[in-house]
Amino acid sequence: MEHDRSRRLLFGGVLLFFLGLLTGLLLPILPYPRLGLGAHMTAVMNGMFLVLLGLLWDRLVLSARAASLAFGLILYATYANWAFSLLGAILGTGKFTPLAADGRLALPWKEALVGAGLVTLAIAMVTACILLLYGLRRPAAR
Repeated sequence: MEHDRSRRLLFGGVLLFFLGLLTGLLLPILPYPRLGLGAHMTAVMNGMFLVLLGLLWDRLVLSARAASLAFGLILYATYANWAFSLLGAILGTGKFTPLAADGRLALPWKEALVGAGLVTLAIAMVTACILLLYGLRRPAAR
């Protein structure tokens, strides 16, 4: 089961990296290319993070429940980060990304949608990182 999660993280990382590359190709046609650049960089970096996590997954010392939670939260947070960043580039939101949006704001419902996604993924990522740090606190049994 743990080896399966490792492989799934590796696959998910390479896929997210690839989606980041495709996002980079879309920059010229996005309504807000600077926000799109953020989505591109987010996907590429999170893809590499998933690959690294896939390589170290077997070293984690976590209960089955904590490992499942960390796995799910990490996948949600990394893909949601790309998706909501790209959605922000399409919708032109800027409340949570004022520098990249050059101070522009979208309609309130658009800001609320993207903002809710960014907040949930931030909570998921912080929680998952705490679990990962806890799981790396001591050596894995051999």
